[in-house]
Amino acid sequence: METFENLGLAPILLQNLAGLGLVKPTPIQEQGIPHIVRGRDLLGIAQTGTGKTAAFGLPMLTRIIAYGKRPAPKTVRALVLAPTRELATQIHDNLSAFAAGAPVRIQRVVGGASINVQSEKLAKGTDVLIATPGRLLDLLERRALVLSETKYLVLDEADQMLDIGFIHALRRIARLIPEDRQTMLFSATMPKLMEELAQSYLQDPVRVEVAPPGKAAEKIEQGVHFTTQGEKAALLAEYVAKHPGELAVVFNRTKHGSDKLATLMDKWGFSVAAIHGNKSQNARERALSAFRAGEVKLLIATDVAARGLDIPEVAHVYNYDLPNVPENYVHRIGRTARAGRNGRAVAFCGPMEMDELRAIEKAMGARIPVIGGEPHIAVAAPTPTRPGGNKKPHRGRGPKPAQGGAPKANPARANPAKASAGGAARPRRRTQGSKGGAAA
Repeated sequence: METFENLGLAPILLQNLAGLGLVKPTPIQEQGIPHIVRGRDLLGIAQTGTGKTAAFGLPMLTRIIAYGKRPAPKTVRALVLAPTRELATQIHDNLSAFAAGAPVRIQRVVGGASINVQSEKLAKGTDVLIATPGRLLDLLERRALVLSETKYLVLDEADQMLDIGFIHALRRIARLIPEDRQTMLFSATMPKLMEELAQSYLQDPVRVEVAPPGKAAEKIEQGVHFTTQGEKAALLAEYVAKHPGELAVVFNRTKHGSDKLATLMDKWGFSVAAIHGNKSQNARERALSAFRAGEVKLLIATDVAARGLDIPEVAHVYNYDLPNVPENYVHRIGRTARAGRNGRAVAFCGPMEMDELRAIEKAMGARIPVIGGEPHIAVAAPTPTRPGGNKKPHRGRGPKPAQGGAPKANPARANPAKASAGGAARPRRRTQGSKGGAAA
């Protein structure tokens, strides 16, 4: 059996790993660490939850510890870029645990926190800096740090940084780092634009691919439940009620929708919190802390949390809205079945989301089992009644909506029980065609 002792890591890191109960490296760690220890550039492709942070962090820390001296003021020896505050925090916490007791200074800089405090911390020099691109550029413009001494660059979840428009920021930052650096690029998916990024950033890289890009972890039981958009909230309440006390993450497409759904679920008696880009950093951290502690059982989020939420106790992921980018589905459901555990993921598919569902299945190379409802079928559009008339053909999928728009769902009506004083009743409903399933 391969162990961390055979991978050339610093003794203090091995001691800390043992204390954390980490003995056997994951495939991405076993295959990637030796190359990084030897100084090679690396392109790592692995599913979420497979230990990519340790794969780049442990060998990088080993090389930094070997320096034996502190960094110069305002300099950064190793720079790790992450797309979200949550992922940056997760990386910072993991690396700090790995390097406990070692003479290594690890800092994190993200938006939503005091830039003046961050500038003061960087003044003494930093061994490892974990940053979101936007805040790093702000600090560089303030001359709070310099990257002329940076020897290691890590792009974690690089495809997500491309998805949310960080390509120009990455190029600006890369120009400030010496060309003789060691670069590591990690991701769970490999879109074409990321291949181009890898070619421009990496020098003669080793490619380590431990799973086909876009493939979900095998321990995740997936299912799709076909329903209407108006029935999704009641359906979510029904699923969550089946697993009281278990942590679940719900992904919503919009910030406003996340807040609206959180308010509704709270009225129905669920312990819930919402996080998205409009929340302050303090509010997001409070929500995540309550979720980790089990004080909040249901976390409703936009894709901002899909790459930075590492809580092994998450048992369920619900895709309330299907993502527009197919690869994001894999990252979303990767919030469960972490650290070797099993997990379940349910996708709610409305009539207008059939294209998204097919794109997701195509990206994964597999069909998602149907666990409820009936697939929506497109209906041929009617032709205009007379040439040049004002009547336009209906182009939607499914039956044409009644005049005035589709009726708004009233989840409380689905429950014949009376509402409790001061709040709405929690729905108790049975969707026609619903079935039992492992993903329920």
